[in-house]
Amino acid sequence: MAACGRVRRMFRLSAALQLLLLAAAGAQKLPGQGGHGQGQGPGANFPSFVGQTGGGGQAGQTLLQMPQSSQLQHQQQPPQQPPQPPQPPFPAGGPPARRGGAGPGGAGGGWKLAEEESCREDVTRVCPKHTWSNNLAVLECLQDVREVRRRRDGLLWNYKEVCKSTISENVPDEPVGKGYLVSCLVDHRGNITEYHDYRLICGFMDDCKNDINILKCGSIRLGEKDAHSQGEVVSCLEKGLVKEAEERDPKIQVSELCKKAILRVAELSSDDFHLDRHLYFACRDDRERFCENTQAGEGRVYKCLFNHKFEESMSEKCREALTTRQKLIAQDYKVSYSLAKSCKSDLKKYRCNVENLPRSREARLSYLLMCLESAVHRGRQVSSECQGEMLDYRRMLMEDFSLSPEIILSCRGEIEHHCSGLHRKGRTLHCLMKVVRGEKGNLGMNCQQALQTLIQETDPGADYRIDRALNEACESVIQTACKHIRSGDPMILSCLMEHLYTEKMVEDCEHRLLELQYFISRDWKLDPVLYRKCQGDASRLCHTHGWNETSELMPPGAVFSCLYRHAYRTEEQGRRLSRECRAEVQRILHQRAMDVKLDPGLQDKCLIDLGKWCSEKTETGQELECLQDHLDDLAVECRDIVGNLTELESEDIQIEALLMRACEPIIQNFCHDVADNQIDSGDLMECLIQNKHQKDMNEKCAIGVTHFQLVQMKDFRFSYKFKMACKEDVLKLCPNIKKKVDVVICLSTTVRNDTLQEAKEHRVSLKCRKQLRVEELEMTEDIRLEPDLYEACKSDIKNYCSTVQYGNAQIIECLKENKKQLSTRCHQKVFKLQETEMMDPELDYTLMRVCKQMIKRFCPEADSKTMLQCLKQNKNSELMDPKCKQMITKRQITQNTDYRLNPVLRKACKADIPKFCHGILTKAKDDSELEGQVISCLKLRYADQRLSSDCEDQIRIIIQESALDYRLDPQLQLHCSDEISNLCAEEAAAQEQTGQVEECLKVNLLKIKTDACKKVIPNSL
Repeated sequence: MAACGRVRRMFRLSAALQLLLLAAAGAQKLPGQGGHGQGQGPGANFPSFVGQTGGGGQAGQTLLQMPQSSQLQHQQQPPQQPPQPPQPPFPAGGPPARRGGAGPGGAGGGWKLAEEESCREDVTRVCPKHTWSNNLAVLECLQDVREVRRRRDGLLWNYKEVCKSTISENVPDEPVGKGYLVSCLVDHRGNITEYHDYRLICGFMDDCKNDINILKCGSIRLGEKDAHSQGEVVSCLEKGLVKEAEERDPKIQVSELCKKAILRVAELSSDDFHLDRHLYFACRDDRERFCENTQAGEGRVYKCLFNHKFEESMSEKCREALTTRQKLIAQDYKVSYSLAKSCKSDLKKYRCNVENLPRSREARLSYLLMCLESAVHRGRQVSSECQGEMLDYRRMLMEDFSLSPEIILSCRGEIEHHCSGLHRKGRTLHCLMKVVRGEKGNLGMNCQQALQTLIQETDPGADYRIDRALNEACESVIQTACKHIRSGDPMILSCLMEHLYTEKMVEDCEHRLLELQYFISRDWKLDPVLYRKCQGDASRLCHTHGWNETSELMPPGAVFSCLYRHAYRTEEQGRRLSRECRAEVQRILHQRAMDVKLDPGLQDKCLIDLGKWCSEKTETGQELECLQDHLDDLAVECRDIVGNLTELESEDIQIEALLMRACEPIIQNFCHDVADNQIDSGDLMECLIQNKHQKDMNEKCAIGVTHFQLVQMKDFRFSYKFKMACKEDVLKLCPNIKKKVDVVICLSTTVRNDTLQEAKEHRVSLKCRKQLRVEELEMTEDIRLEPDLYEACKSDIKNYCSTVQYGNAQIIECLKENKKQLSTRCHQKVFKLQETEMMDPELDYTLMRVCKQMIKRFCPEADSKTMLQCLKQNKNSELMDPKCKQMITKRQITQNTDYRLNPVLRKACKADIPKFCHGILTKAKDDSELEGQVISCLKLRYADQRLSSDCEDQIRIIIQESALDYRLDPQLQLHCSDEISNLCAEEAAAQEQTGQVEECLKVNLLKIKTDACKKVIPNSL
């Protein structure tokens, strides 16, 4: 393609040269015809071709069609004599190729075919006046008039002769029959247009041959006789391209080379709709119906047809062809002649088509719109012509959801389920918005994000007319309530919000307005007035980025939260909002009183408390955290407002911008499915809590998540999912209880009692019981989430666990291991905790964490109550993980210290214990261990064979296990600890206990002097 590069040096080719190129190939049609069939020079290098050519309508088909055999014959046989061109019929002023002018079909001041002396009379007699300025339309008009065809052919041939020297000088070496010569020349003229014969586009046939076969787009045989087949081939490829973009896993993918070629063909046809042959034939009647007086050229007919696409009288085949072209424009904005031309300088000025960006990104219509809209919102100058084009295409995207592949990909199921049959005039998008608001069902997170992205791309907040459904629904309200505001002003939406629920508002407008505002309210940038007035403050105080940068770590909702928190600060506190920004924040808060996630009275009511408790908390977002930490100390009005806001955050934690920024890595790795900026409902925080101890979790995120958990303990309302699942149960069973931990204990006790009493119907609802389980499991992870236990053990933690970190239940495990040294109050609390965990091992955070994989392997079907029992039964398996085995042994040691910590034994020996061990029970305390006395008592009765069968089975298991591991016999450890250390130290230090210590004590029985130890050894053995 070296010649293509050399063509860059050529002068700008006029419309006459394009017609010349067509004629050059057409002149080879029959040897000897008119003396030109065997001419030499560049004409001999022109490929022959089939089908419509040069955008000349039927004229191009008739004039330029040529059998391939003629071409081959022409190429193989050298000409016998040079051609004798006829006298050129040019008017004064020289040949048209040297006058410059507009492209074919253009309406510029260049050469006009109708003005040629040889054509003027025919054109005036045969063709409508409005076609005279368009060369392609004239050719189309004259196509069936035989008597003028010869004069027309001669005229075109003379254009060939005029430019022959230029062609030979610049493009001497192009191969014949590949389509390179003509396409190279056309490729470098100013106003590029498409030739519907795809073989005239550089390498098109080579690039797309396989794709045509795979997509079954028809024949590419060079001898194809169907005059329209090649236009249909291109149309078929275009449909394949747009279909691929609308499928998540397309079965057939168009090759990258062919994609470029298809979009290039569409770009070349963007000037005149005659050049898109499939669309031209599909829309001929519609053009006459809707756009009869629209002059062809510069994409005007396309735009006219686009504007009428959803008219009832528009034919379906034309509507389909128009939609396909619009989808191509969505993939590459250059397919729109008017948009590419009008915005060319602005795109360059604002670096919207930077060369180092991926072509697929920079060419996307959405990228262009976002980039230029960003410039407009930053107060930069974008030409009025470009802004007008942007407005048209933003309205186009908003009107027809099918033009956005992301909507089709992400919302296909929702559209079929909720919104089928509502394709036209933006009704599908508003139906999806209605679903998001919860009026018709649920919407997938991907669909919601696709909708939010589309709203940002189309930016209807800047001009309500972009949203056709809203415009039509609210027209009467605008005419009455907002007539003082000029049409298209962004304050129209503000005016409509001011009249929400007033007598001037109509129902349809109310619905459409709230559906759109739902999305605008979740991205502060979509209110253009707020963005213009507050972008400086937002950048200074809230660390925001550019308007079109959608990958910010700070969620858009958090930006408005940040602005809100600064709106009422005094000058002494610093970092105030500017006056105009503050006014806008107040306007938004007032209008969104029913939907906004922030209460406008927060700063006002908490001004004194902020100064008293949080004067040093000046970083973004720290004020609210500080108020939450001091919730119980706040003034009543401030406490209520902070409580309400905290309750709101529990529903959508993404309001907490700092937390979201710190947790971005963990969200991306573990919570991306629930990380939605619009609707959270507590799912994201729940996910963060569950993944708080992943390796990827950073310290800031973990601290932030734990802080929010601690805040939640102050009021059960602060746990959104818990509140929603259990609010009725709390009102009924736990009235007047506020703190979350107390509510959890109240409800858990009720559930446990109903279970033990085998009640026919649980008093706590099923949905509450499920969420209650989540809350219980979360509380076991950090001792600070159980305030009573934490307060009772603070001094013990300092004394025995000062080097242990909070979280992962490490402090609780440390207290268990030092249980004998704990203070009385702490010991009692730990005992009660262990009793609860043994009854419900799933609440034993450490056991569940250490043995997670073993539970999956050995106990996949075990319920939470029998989990430990199942692990004990598989403890000695060769496949058992050593760490899990060690943890199981720890829990067995704990269970054997007191029968109350062994639910299975307790149930099996329910009658035997009070019968045989009554004396021990009378001395027992509710919150301290019996050090294995009851089990020792039952062992003695086991020897006498006086136990019930169930109890006997359990005692047998305990005897067998403790015979192999002395640590499982608390009485032996209690009374023989010195003897074990002195006489059997080596055996006790063995990593695997197999009865060595017991055997050692048996051998050294005579050396033991302590009566208590002497007494307990025979019982143990």
